[in-house]
Amino acid sequence: MKKLTTLIVTASIAAVISGCTSQPSVATAAKLDLNQVCSVEKSGINSVITTAAEYNAIAKAEGVEFMRLGMTASQYVEAVQAGIKSGAKTIEIVDKKKKVTGTMDITEAAQRACRFAVVALQQKDEAKTFWKQSMPGVGIKY
Repeated sequence: MKKLTTLIVTASIAAVISGCTSQPSVATAAKLDLNQVCSVEKSGINSVITTAAEYNAIAKAEGVEFMRLGMTASQYVEAVQAGIKSGAKTIEIVDKKKKVTGTMDITEAAQRACRFAVVALQQKDEAKTFWKQSMPGVGIKY
C-alpha cells in the first residue's frame, strides 16, 4: 500500500511539473479555452497580458498577427503593459499614422490582446485541416 501511494504521488507531481513547464506553441494555443485564459476577472490582468505577450510573439514569428482599429496585437500588449506600470485605467488607440483615434478600458484592451494572440494561432492550426473544405466539390456545396 505504501508503494502504491508513493507511486501515485510521484506520478501526480510529475504531471503537474510537466504541465507547468509547457512552452507556448501553435499546438498548445489550439487547445486553450479563451474564456478561461483571457478573462481578467478569472485570471487577473497580469496573467492575461503575460499570456498575450507569449502567444503574440509566436503569432508574429508565424506571420499571423492580428490587427484591429489600426493597432496590432503587439501595440495592444505594449500599451497595456505601460498602462499597468503607470496605473492608468485606459489606453489610447493609435492608428497607422500615429494619430490617437480613441481610448479603451485597460481590462478590455488586455482581453483583446490576449484573444488576438491566441485566436491567430488557433486559426492557423485549424487551417491545416480545414483548408480543403473550401475547394468546390469537396466540402462546401455552392
